[in-house]
Amino acid sequence: ELSRVPPHLILTEDKDFGEWVFAHKHQDVSVLLLRYHYLETKEIIRIILPILISDMDSLKGCFTTVTTKRIRIRQI
Repeated sequence: ELSRVPPHLILTEDKDFGEWVFAHKHQDVSVLLLRYHYLETKEIIRIILPILISDMDSLKGCFTTVTTKRIRIRQI
């Protein structure tokens, strides 16, 4: 259920959020950076939905990069 997604979640395709978050040490946000080719849209959705539904608590205060090949999680 998506109602559990925190209001401080930034879901973006813009790499500049990483620079901004780490430069300002904003630990009260969670960032999901999506990196994919437009032909991989269905695959990236299939990957992020379980994250948004059940794994968000473990990503609080993290910068997470999601591709169709891997998920990289870094503490902010």
